[in-house]
Amino acid sequence: MVREYIEVSKPEIEDLRKSFLDEVSSKGNDSIHPKDLQRVKTDDDWLRRFYLHQEKNQEKAREMMWSSISWRKEQNVNEINEDTVNKEILCSGAFSIHGEDVDGCKLLVFKCNKHTKGAIDVNIVKQCIIYWFERLERTTKGDFCSIFFDMEGCGLSNMDMDVIKYLIGLFNSYYPYFLNYILIFEMPWVLTAAFKIVKTLLPEKAKEKIKFISKKDISTFVPTEHIITSWGGKNPYVFSFVPETFPDQEKEKVVVSNNNKKVHFVDGSMSEQAAAATTAEKESDGGFLKVTPPGIITFVKDGNELISTLELQNADDSIHVSYKLKTTSPEKFRVKPSTGCLAPGETVVVNVTLFPGFQLGGLSRDKFLVMSTPMETSELDNLDLPELWKNTSGRKLYQHRLKCIQSGEVTKNGNVTVTAPTAAETDQSSISQLSSTISEIRTAQIELRQSVKITQYFQMVTLFLVLILGVVVGYMARNSKDTSSEHPYCNHP
Repeated sequence: MVREYIEVSKPEIEDLRKSFLDEVSSKGNDSIHPKDLQRVKTDDDWLRRFYLHQEKNQEKAREMMWSSISWRKEQNVNEINEDTVNKEILCSGAFSIHGEDVDGCKLLVFKCNKHTKGAIDVNIVKQCIIYWFERLERTTKGDFCSIFFDMEGCGLSNMDMDVIKYLIGLFNSYYPYFLNYILIFEMPWVLTAAFKIVKTLLPEKAKEKIKFISKKDISTFVPTEHIITSWGGKNPYVFSFVPETFPDQEKEKVVVSNNNKKVHFVDGSMSEQAAAATTAEKESDGGFLKVTPPGIITFVKDGNELISTLELQNADDSIHVSYKLKTTSPEKFRVKPSTGCLAPGETVVVNVTLFPGFQLGGLSRDKFLVMSTPMETSELDNLDLPELWKNTSGRKLYQHRLKCIQSGEVTKNGNVTVTAPTAAETDQSSISQLSSTISEIRTAQIELRQSVKITQYFQMVTLFLVLILGVVVGYMARNSKDTSSEHPYCNHP
């Protein structure tokens, strides 16, 4: 579904704006949030989306604007950020933005098996969903996106109708002209009936956007390069929460300290010190290499390991770039690959794993240094990366410094010792676990009751068939006896 650009004239937008602002004047400026009021006055594209969502019906567009902007004030949408939402949900990977669909629209991924109905208050979950919608809208500048329900491994306890209806309802009521596809990936058969109920609650336009896909046909809607391994592809991406960056924020730089403090990055390490000078020319920015996420490495639980991923991209379209990762604690981390060379525009995913047996609480003291240097064409024929990084004399070296953090979801990694949580965190964790356990027991009880009913039904059917068969066999036996007496094979004198 390629987004069709429909022209909306400037006079049409101005008419909608004037109509809305007249209503604001009659109700008072405090009836909507100041940021949204300013957006109405200056953002033509936002108004255009309301206009198109209602098929260029100005009255309906104005009503939707009022409904949406009133909702935004009631929910304090403009105040929602990473610091105000639940960190456990934010870092769990239940929601994320990753990849694009075949039309180039960003994917908002809901990994359903990361969510258990009732484990966390639904209003807290909804607040986190709003955070991701707002972030996605800023990322795409209001262009279409698709919502990807990753339902592999889900059970009835993960099927939260309220959350699913809320997600789709946001597109329908509060985020105009924003939805491309609703992709349902690997939906278990036990949830088919539940999703049929969801479809009945959707408007016809939304029903047309729903596409059920599996690993066999996912490439029909998601390009191969964006299909991660858990979806049957080769993209090694693993979720790691990346804080949002804004255009007006200063670009992450590696600034050498002025207080003679040393930071040692081991592996033929260099120490950074203001008074020290090296033969290599160090640049304060990241040069040609783009590092995502910038500035941090977030470790999350994946099975029995704590891992994080970095994406390194050669942002130049003509120069090869070599990179090398160093850490202050090489005994604690496995980094693959730690060195390499990127062609123009090429991207590589680096996996960083924390070895078992180390204190998670000490992660904040650990740092990584991503170094890069441009390569001459003549160097590529006989490239020896270890030798290149042993002798960097005379080369331009660009640097990114990364700080390690752990996500709120992390609890244990094999033998890893976790620092003691606060009493409040312990209570909240216990309540969440108890709620989750009760929900699972309730679900299991319902499934067991259904199984018993089905078994009883089949028993009754079987008994009925046996009775019918008995009657038929008895009738045939009696009929056969009567026939034999009427037509004897031998007549005796």
